[in-house]
Amino acid sequence: MNSDTGSTPATPPTPATLSKPVRISDLLSWKAEGTKWAMLTAYDYSTAQAMSQADIPVLLVGDSAANVIYGYKTTTEVSLDEMIPLARGVVRGAGKALVVADLPFGTYEASDEQAVLSAARMMRESGAHAVKIEGGVRIAPRIRALVDAGIPVMAHIGFTPQSVHSLSGFKVQGRAGGADALRADARAVAEAGAFAVVLEMVPADLAAEVTRDLPIPTIGIGAGRETDAQVLVWQDMVELPAGGFAPKFVRRFGAIGAALTDAARDYRDAVASGDFPGEEHAY
Repeated sequence: MNSDTGSTPATPPTPATLSKPVRISDLLSWKAEGTKWAMLTAYDYSTAQAMSQADIPVLLVGDSAANVIYGYKTTTEVSLDEMIPLARGVVRGAGKALVVADLPFGTYEASDEQAVLSAARMMRESGAHAVKIEGGVRIAPRIRALVDAGIPVMAHIGFTPQSVHSLSGFKVQGRAGGADALRADARAVAEAGAFAVVLEMVPADLAAEVTRDLPIPTIGIGAGRETDAQVLVWQDMVELPAGGFAPKFVRRFGAIGAALTDAARDYRDAVASGDFPGEEHAY
């Protein structure tokens, strides 16, 4: 129950909810009300428009662009110069959604000054509403410096893709002796001022515990169903490309890859046969 109104908890974000811009305060309210919400990645104007029309309240310009946009093997290869134009396009197409942009590897680790300058550039040049950075206890001072500079920060702990090499590959984090470290990371980012935290590849029971204990929203990806929100890379969600690898935590909600390939093949054949363009397409 909502103690202020005596009503039942709010339903998930709807078109009516997105009739006004989504704010960080809304995410905190949804946590208090028990309202779950969805976040998806987006990397361009047209996709952001489609997500906005679906009333996705938060869009993430993820450094996963390294893989799905630029074709790099790891997220460590993408640069700030490559991320900013993507974020700019997403902001223009996002409608009422809150847009969070990843700061790439190497743009915030060296010092508080480096972090603030990188984040300020991202927000100034792209219009993004917040930034996301990876790391827990070790990166908490950077989060505090960013927040003190007036920059909203989403944290990211558990499996952190930018640290894939030091983590010895794609492995679940927080099992056995690692649980205490993950708890410490979660507390550190919240105390440093992060407004939300992504939990990636974390045991479901530990993610549920952290979600109960933290005052800020948790966003799960491979962290079970008890987090406050969920995030997926949109290409994973709709199987683009067709037959592409999907981690265990991905659920397919469509088959865009197959549909796109079929449409391209039909177009190719229509041009080759002379069936397209027809008389009806001429000026």
